[in-house]
Amino acid sequence: MTSISEHFQSLRALNKCALIPFITAGDPDLETTADALRILDASGADFIELGVPYSDPLADGPVIQAAATRALKHGTRLAHVLEMAQSATRNLRSPLILFTYYNPILNLGVQQFLKQIATSGIKGLVVPDLPLEEADDLLKGADLEGIEVTLLVTPNSSKQRIEAIARQSRGFIYLVSVTGVTGVRTQLQTRVKDVLQEIRSVTDKPIGIGFGISSPEQARQAKDWGADAVIVGSAFVKRLGETTPYQGLGTITDFCSELKAAISSV
Repeated sequence: MTSISEHFQSLRALNKCALIPFITAGDPDLETTADALRILDASGADFIELGVPYSDPLADGPVIQAAATRALKHGTRLAHVLEMAQSATRNLRSPLILFTYYNPILNLGVQQFLKQIATSGIKGLVVPDLPLEEADDLLKGADLEGIEVTLLVTPNSSKQRIEAIARQSRGFIYLVSVTGVTGVRTQLQTRVKDVLQEIRSVTDKPIGIGFGISSPEQARQAKDWGADAVIVGSAFVKRLGETTPYQGLGTITDFCSELKAAISSV
């Protein structure tokens, strides 16, 4: 499995926009999560974002919050997620990006956490509640372990802050498409297009747009605005977690293929 940066370079050479599905580990169970990783990998995903269930997910909307609650109720913990990931990543083409809040990292210890996720085959890390000003230790430690930590830009970020985040973000830059939490939206804010161009003016690093993309049409719009990747979370989590595992896996197979087709067409 290649690194996040290397895989983006390969996609750019082919003028391709990346698809990054997000799912919550352990919802409905870790066996289904492992199956979902393999299915997404085979159905058009270029990277996969795996959310660690957390009791107070401040950046997540109701769909992902509910999924995290169900996963925790079933006993899913970080150690279980990493054990599952270590087995699953052996057969994945798509680099795996872990999405987690900072408290589980702090509880385990930064270096111990990074060593464990590296051993599990994780290639990238997103920590939505870690501000740039507090990220230095994590960034330096992650670099040593070969983990690329991606930082977030919001529609309200100043030009100065965008420049600072662009310098420090590894792998790609995560552009949040809305001010607020994750969730399905009927349309993308046009401000996102302007922010994307602001980021593009200060860096050549790949830019992924997430938070709110829930349809092939929105994915295509993000691509047309110039995104290097589209990140789709709540729409996948809803399909996977609110039916039977068998039905959910079938639904995300079709949805992933539809999204990929939307951003692959000329």
